[in-house]
Amino acid sequence: MKLSSRGRYAVMALADLACEERGGCCSPVSIADIANRQRLPVAYLEQLFAQLRRAGVVASTRGAAGGYRLANGAAGTRIADIVAAVDENLQATRCAEGGTGCLGGERCLTHDLWDALGDCIHGFLCSITLDDVIQGRVKPARVEKARVEA
Repeated sequence: MKLSSRGRYAVMALADLACEERGGCCSPVSIADIANRQRLPVAYLEQLFAQLRRAGVVASTRGAAGGYRLANGAAGTRIADIVAAVDENLQATRCAEGGTGCLGGERCLTHDLWDALGDCIHGFLCSITLDDVIQGRVKPARVEKARVEA
């Protein structure tokens, strides 16, 4: 499973926005400024920010000095909410919504495995905020490698 550019760009852009707010920027931040710093396409960010605004993740201010702010601050903005706001599907199964349709309407043998993986990913993204990201508090999970005996 791979997170598409929609989710990655949205998280990158909002991490940039959180850094600006943390750095004492009290005025709204423009999409053009974010796009320039993160080397992301302005038109694509405009589409993403429209979705983020509708979902209540960011708030906008119109006008010459307009731009965006985080609606709930960096500590109140979960990565899972950002990903969901831009309609990113993190489902690991190939089933249709509702868990049917793997194999002509029947669940495949590995359905529960992939469904559990999707739940783990969602839980992880729910546990991380933008503040965690910009403060460097996201550490890779230690996974014990299984010993294979010959």
